[in-house]
Amino acid sequence: MGSTATAYLTGFGSYLPGDPVDNDGIVARLGGADPVTERIRRRILADNGIRTRHYALDEHGEPTELNEQLAVKALQAALDDRGIRAEDLRMLACATTMGDVLVPGFASMVHGRLGGGPMQLLTASGVCASSLSALDAAVSKIRLGDHPRAAVVGSELPSRSLRERRFDGIRAGMDSHFLRWMLSDGAGAAIVEFQPHPTKPSLRVDWVRQVSLAHEHDVCMRAGMTGTDPVVGATWQDVAIAEAEASGMFLLRQDVSVLDDLADAGLRQFEQLVDIGLVDVRHLDHVVCHYSTNIFRDLAFEGLRRRVPTLDTDRWYSNLETRGNTGSASIFIALEEAWRTGRFKPGETVLLAVPESARFSFAFAHLTVVAPPSASRPDQAATSDQPATSDQPATPDRQGAPA
Repeated sequence: MGSTATAYLTGFGSYLPGDPVDNDGIVARLGGADPVTERIRRRILADNGIRTRHYALDEHGEPTELNEQLAVKALQAALDDRGIRAEDLRMLACATTMGDVLVPGFASMVHGRLGGGPMQLLTASGVCASSLSALDAAVSKIRLGDHPRAAVVGSELPSRSLRERRFDGIRAGMDSHFLRWMLSDGAGAAIVEFQPHPTKPSLRVDWVRQVSLAHEHDVCMRAGMTGTDPVVGATWQDVAIAEAEASGMFLLRQDVSVLDDLADAGLRQFEQLVDIGLVDVRHLDHVVCHYSTNIFRDLAFEGLRRRVPTLDTDRWYSNLETRGNTGSASIFIALEEAWRTGRFKPGETVLLAVPESARFSFAFAHLTVVAPPSASRPDQAATSDQPATSDQPATPDRQGAPA
């Protein structure tokens, strides 16, 4: 990288509320024991491959936590992993599909609960790919020298809107039931700095890319409107709340008929990264990919093998089956688990990949594992288990302010 300013991921955290819920325990949380709903549920669960997931709901389906609380717990875990405090941050970038309230923004609510000092905030609104958009923003500010240290978090709590009571009196089809049995709750976070961790390996952020294909595709995943195209005077803000609720506007829906197109488009975006030289498939050691169902994984493997006949699928990492689909949080939850379990070694490369079905967008990030400056050999860094502590000297930022 020479003298080019860059950024490093130096701490990781995740939070999954409650105990794992297996496929037989979903009904107790979300409801839906009637024969028709049960048939749909079993069909979807058989396809997506998810065995356990987490909900911020008790055994009666009542909420136990706020989305902002999930985010703060993941952030605190990342801060603890790095050995710093919220006061050491200068920026907080938060991604979510739906916050707890309409106003203020999600990042403001998370900052208020997390505490710390004055900091720049960003709320990245969207669906799954919003987490890497938040990462991109934080990395950019670190590289510019505006901040020495930032935190990024993706957090989701969709279960509140997936409960049976939200479906009462509404003729809901596969477009709404699909996501009902796919989504779950959780949060994942990372610390971003302008220099690597002083005593442990870090992940250097080589680049982040996000692209929207909304100009070519209709809305796929949506809420707050009828149909797949908003109409003036007919969104959830234009009608009475009771009318919007009764018409099913608040149900999260997905057009499952176009999901194969999403997989094909994602593969084409990956191939473009290879063609322009951002990804070297000969030296790509790990792929951490977010997807909603194992069917997408199988389609991705098939397409990648056309480009990389020697693809080693053991280097593909996902914890979908045990953590569930947590939307924007998924990629950070998977990255934290892969990192914590020692999957990566200094010198290796990691590609993060996130397709988003909302209106077809894709996000990628390329990372390189780097040894700490204190290590004379990469193998020493890989085996270092000495945690950083908050009483270490603060790192000065590039403007001389305390980090």
